[in-house]
Amino acid sequence: MSKPTVLLIGELTHTNQEWQALSSKYKLKEFRTGKRDQFISNLKSGEYKDVVGLYRSNMSVSQTGPFDAELVSLLPSGLKWVCHNGAGYDNIDVNAVNERQIHVSSTPVAVDDATADVAIFLMLGALRQAHISCTALRQGKWRGGAPLGHDPKGKTLGILGMGGIGRAVAKRAQSFGMSIIYHNRSRLSPELEGGATYVSFNDLLAQSDVLSLNLALNAKTKHIISAPQLAKCKKGVTIINTARGGLIKEADLVDALESGHVEAVGLDVFEEEPKIHSGLVRNDRAFLMPHMGTWTYETQRDMELLVLKNLESGVDSGKLITRINEQKGLSWANDGDKSKL
Repeated sequence: MSKPTVLLIGELTHTNQEWQALSSKYKLKEFRTGKRDQFISNLKSGEYKDVVGLYRSNMSVSQTGPFDAELVSLLPSGLKWVCHNGAGYDNIDVNAVNERQIHVSSTPVAVDDATADVAIFLMLGALRQAHISCTALRQGKWRGGAPLGHDPKGKTLGILGMGGIGRAVAKRAQSFGMSIIYHNRSRLSPELEGGATYVSFNDLLAQSDVLSLNLALNAKTKHIISAPQLAKCKKGVTIINTARGGLIKEADLVDALESGHVEAVGLDVFEEEPKIHSGLVRNDRAFLMPHMGTWTYETQRDMELLVLKNLESGVDSGKLITRINEQKGLSWANDGDKSKL
């Protein structure tokens, strides 16, 4: 009996040995480098006609572009498993893969701690307005006239999106003496809430001293924070975003920051990254990082390993470990599925 064929798209950094080891039970194909037109040509020529599962690396969008409706329509008829490296998967057309009944996984668990660490780092940096003094120090100006910052203790942290990352942020923030409120699509069980209080979206905006965005980007959440929502926030709110830049309408955020309604921001993601709104770059009350929430050796390796585990689990047993949320509850997707997230 012939081996199942699996395809790697993009590069691996930490798990090349583990990938090669799969050759004992799979036929391995690769598209590590190239461009979208070349990949589409390979699909049309039938080069991947026998592929049943694929590993989509975190940076492979530079090779293939997004998995949009055009590309999904060209995927092999026998392809059943798309295992994506990344907690966010907004560059995959979920409707298109669902129509094809292609199972998709992401890597939410592997990124929780590192992303939450960065969220807390950004929160502290924004509350202290650390950019001002850090920049001044390198210019030989010592503190550079930095204003007094704020302590997290006694503040209310509002978390929009209480998944694994949101809960990890909450746990860390509680150690600073913060009160935690959150809004989700639905209320969590008491054991998952961990002492946080569930509130409506409007109450989250009105009550938060610090607002942390920890939800996926999709058609429903794009620009979930824009001028109307910012107007409902407390004057002097601090906003943190480690999820996706498109959750916030950056031009509106800049206006609120310049008016003083938003006191400070801590951002690791941007609406059109790597392009950043000039109003954020020039504002000293913006504490900015270049999308480095998972930029650690340990987390990057864990993400790659989780993708491989999903690929093996799908091909070998017909079950995914970390299926994307939009496929949970679908009869064709969840038959025997062991995803717990």
